[in-house]
Amino acid sequence: MITKGTIAPDFSLFDSSKQLTTLFDFRDRKNVLLFFFPFAFSSTCTTQLCSVRDNVSTFRNEHTEVFGISVDSVYSLAAYKSAYNLSYLLLSDFNKVASGKYEVLYKSFSTMKLEGVSKRSSFVIDKAGFIQYAEVLENANDIPDFSLIQQSLQFLY
Repeated sequence: MITKGTIAPDFSLFDSSKQLTTLFDFRDRKNVLLFFFPFAFSSTCTTQLCSVRDNVSTFRNEHTEVFGISVDSVYSLAAYKSAYNLSYLLLSDFNKVASGKYEVLYKSFSTMKLEGVSKRSSFVIDKAGFIQYAEVLENANDIPDFSLIQQSLQFLY
């Protein structure tokens, strides 16, 4: 399990604009708030992502970048980003590489028994590449504790 104090696993994923984003590129430059979510357009995910959108200045600034990651395709994420006017990067983990490295994949998700869906989870990574906050939610209907995320980010400035 990925916990506070461990080195954040690196990954390279395409965003909703088909641009490759590599976590390591932010090392020594910015902190990163990384959050995984199950599916674009689902109700709880939309609540979460719109909450981040509405409070993005609390999380993203000159010190910190925000990435949302799901196993949805870049095309689904582009439509989702546009539909809800999301101002931060959405990354497609369609091949489940990052979700696997962060150990946040459900073995079986929902009554449909879908495999390989990302758990709702949040990680704060400092500029040196260490995890400073980790929250992995087993219940997909739960929302991350944004106040704890904000507190962990405040200590990194």
